[in-house]
Amino acid sequence: MAVGNIYLISAVAIIGGGLFGFDISSMSAILGTDQYKCFFNQGDTPCLGPRANVQGGITASMAGGSWLAALASGFLSDMLGRKKAIMIGSVIWVIGSIIVCASQNIGMLIVGRVINGLCVGICSAQVPVYISELAPPSKRGRLVGAQQWAITWGILIMFYISYGCSFINGTAAFRVPWGLQMIPAIILFFGMMFLPESPRWLARKDRWEECLEVLTLVHGHGDPNSAFVRHEYQDIKDMCEFERNNSDVTYLELLKPNMINRTHIGVFVQIWSQLTGMNVMMYYITYVFAMAGLTGNNLLVSSSIQYVINVAMTVPALLYVDRWGRRPTLLIGAAFMMTWLFANGGILKSYGQWAGPDGVGGTPEASWSVSGPPSKAVIACSYLFVASYAPTWGPVSWIYPPELYPLRVRGKAVALATSANWAFNFALGYFVPPAFVNIKWETYILFGVFCAAMWVHVFFMFPETAGKTLEETEEMFTDPSGPKYIGTPAWKTKILTKRALAMEHGDLDDEKLAAIHEESPERVPAEAKA
Repeated sequence: MAVGNIYLISAVAIIGGGLFGFDISSMSAILGTDQYKCFFNQGDTPCLGPRANVQGGITASMAGGSWLAALASGFLSDMLGRKKAIMIGSVIWVIGSIIVCASQNIGMLIVGRVINGLCVGICSAQVPVYISELAPPSKRGRLVGAQQWAITWGILIMFYISYGCSFINGTAAFRVPWGLQMIPAIILFFGMMFLPESPRWLARKDRWEECLEVLTLVHGHGDPNSAFVRHEYQDIKDMCEFERNNSDVTYLELLKPNMINRTHIGVFVQIWSQLTGMNVMMYYITYVFAMAGLTGNNLLVSSSIQYVINVAMTVPALLYVDRWGRRPTLLIGAAFMMTWLFANGGILKSYGQWAGPDGVGGTPEASWSVSGPPSKAVIACSYLFVASYAPTWGPVSWIYPPELYPLRVRGKAVALATSANWAFNFALGYFVPPAFVNIKWETYILFGVFCAAMWVHVFFMFPETAGKTLEETEEMFTDPSGPKYIGTPAWKTKILTKRALAMEHGDLDDEKLAAIHEESPERVPAEAKA
């Protein structure tokens, strides 16, 4: 018997996001330990660890696999279904974790992380699609955003496991945490067996009875005559009837004039989420705090505080993002992150000094040294940066892309957007260690400029989707009163969460629902006209 509680469905599915979090801190908590440095050492001096560019490659290898798998996941998901694609990803994670755990050299470690990345690419692209196609409009932001919360929990749990294991002598210090990360993937695989398939995917495969059964189970609480179930079912049916005239789509469909605006928005929300610099903070925070004078246990414990902040500050977004809306959340987040990044760059420039070719404590990546009160300010700004990212760009970068696209291209479109995330994750993972060595404090200024650019981009080009059904979002982009191929200008779009809540709770009668359904004459034919 399939589970119909949308919160339980989401809780199981977002474990796929937790796997990404496990990967982040399984590297960030371990790369500074003597056990890791000694075993994977390069060069004549013992226990210095891999060279900066090699460590960048080790870190970035997971993102490289994720980029490839995110692109492929669109085909996999459209062919086999959202549910089976996620299950396949969990199996791949177990295989990669076994190889990573058994690594005998850097090459084997990289191969294992690439395979882990294949799983993360599939799950990070398709879990948001799966949840968004099942969730009611008023809860969609909260439930899809829970993937980001799962990532933060994965980071936190794995960091403390890795920190505890750092006191073990020998290679078990990193092999034990790398082995334990298999457990959530096993839970995900078996948990998905009890969840329903996406009703919109079932409809696209002409499995209408099953589609209605899932809608009744999840939204109607067993009542197929529920007004909201009938409204959703009719919406899906209308969209599928229109799309029946379109052949099976390829990625080239996303580059057509009527789709290119949406494609660029989905891709850039993921690119900008990487160019905030947040994952730099996650992967390489030990370098940043080493520059601020922290060492040993103080370094690891202080680093872990940002992971606690990340978990705690994601909660407000899960509770209120559907009320706040997507646009205000992204704009406020970009402004605050820019402030803390510029502050850190200014403090390091004004009060710090070059630490020499060997860096702080023999770590070349910790290339800039700052002490006294300014070092505390660097740590504080780093925490405030995380606190600004966690309730804003963190969850919304996963919530937003699945809401932008019509059903026929949604799987591939979100896969493309997510692949952009992983392409930039790979580039930044590889770029940042050498950047800390070569351009030092200017690295912060660079990311601050990116935050300023994303604020401008969001204001002019990113429309509001909160409270709208996925089909109503289609109307917004095909609005004939707006610029051609853009629709309603972004700054004129509104949050409709209150209306969505009334619709789901049955506070609107059949006549009002029918009016909502028919009120936009451009609903589906508009795209045909475009």
